[in-house]
Amino acid sequence: MKGVILSQNPDAQIVDITHDIPPQDIEFAAFNLLACYRNFPAGAIHVAVVDPGVGSDRRALIVECADQFFVGPDNGLFSWICEREGQWRAVNATNERFFHHPLSNTFHGRDIFAPVAAALSRGREPRDFGPLVEDIVRLESLEPTRIDDQTIQGRVVHIDRFGNCVTNLTKEMLRSAGQPAAWRIALGGHEINSLHSFFAEANPGEVFCTNGSAGFLEISVRNASAAKLLKVERGQPVIFTASILTEVVPRTH
Repeated sequence: MKGVILSQNPDAQIVDITHDIPPQDIEFAAFNLLACYRNFPAGAIHVAVVDPGVGSDRRALIVECADQFFVGPDNGLFSWICEREGQWRAVNATNERFFHHPLSNTFHGRDIFAPVAAALSRGREPRDFGPLVEDIVRLESLEPTRIDDQTIQGRVVHIDRFGNCVTNLTKEMLRSAGQPAAWRIALGGHEINSLHSFFAEANPGEVFCTNGSAGFLEISVRNASAAKLLKVERGQPVIFTASILTEVVPRTH
């Protein structure tokens, strides 16, 4: 893929985000993109190839969003970014003029996505590659469900290699529940009610919440894997409950 890009644009600056996505794990890849795309400059072109549908009739997308481009299969990889940003536009890359030939049915990263990205880097407009699409394949929304004024149901959307359990809850969402006198998060039969700004604030073995670098609340254990300790898997429900403090104003006579 890098050879194809550099053959078309020798001045391209290629940055590897990761090659450690588990095979066929679209949600894992989508979260990694979500966590880092805002750290790249305007005009950056992200090529993401986690593509279990390669060779099938799934579409090849160019998505314009957040002043950047995202090139890859239409299988949900970019849906969380589009959901967060709200404004986006996508085209179905069908113009084989821009593909690498002969075209393989098993390596569209090399033969479609890389050459399309290279052409974009040379100034081609997305409309040159194919027709606009009205919608894209979407993963389950990152928006948690508000049960009532004191209760929010979310889920674990990512588990990193340290075993931190990233939820789809944010500190802003928790503040919107009011000013709680007490709060707790229930996950897999366990309750967590401590929040630390960083890992070293916690005691060894303590299960706690922290505001992670991707902007979501994470459930962690200092120097250990929360996922293993709590036996948590991705997709598992997380329930946040707050007890609202009500100020009582004495009556005057």
